[in-house]
This record gives sequence, structure tokens and C-alpha cells, in this order.
Amino acid sequence: MASFVPTSAETLADLRRYTEDRLVEVACLDCLARVRVKKNSDHHTSVQWSAEARSACQELGRRDQGPGGRDVHKPCARLMASIDDAVRAGAVPVGAYDGY
Repeated sequence: MASFVPTSAETLADLRRYTEDRLVEVACLDCLARVRVKKNSDHHTSVQWSAEARSACQELGRRDQGPGGRDVHKPCARLMASIDDAVRAGAVPVGAYDGY
């Protein structure tokens, strides 16, 4: 499989905008795991987990120990509730800007 390493300034700026811009740190109100979150719409939530946050999340830890390991597409319900609270409080803006 071919890999792509961006080199042009415009492509690097687009990559940074897509993966870094508007990410807001949110702490789970239960386990205090800290993740980075972006919401482009009411229905879209992007969550970036660090290794430290994954190890702090008790729900993900319980799933990792089950048969077959953790379903990476199933979010932690407690964290999602914490993100919803942060959105309601205005800490996480909703809406894409410049396509991101």
C-alpha cells in the first residue's frame, strides 16, 4: 500500500486544519480521562484519545478484557455524556469552518 507524505505548504496546512484545528480538551466527568474533541455538526463528533486517556477510561478497560477485545467504533457512554455537557455549556463549539 502506498503511503502519502505531504510536502507542500498548502497540503500541510490542510492536514493540520483537519487533524488539529478546533480540537477542545474535554475531561470525562466520571473517570477524568482527557480527550480532544471536535464537533462539525450535531451528529458528528470526532474524539482523539491519547494512550493516557485510554488507560484511565474504566469502560474501555472492561471492554479490552472481554473476548475479542474492544470494539473501536463503540464510544464510552460516560465520555459521550461529558462531551454533550461540554457542548451545552458552550465549551465545545458545533459547526464546521472552512470545510473542517
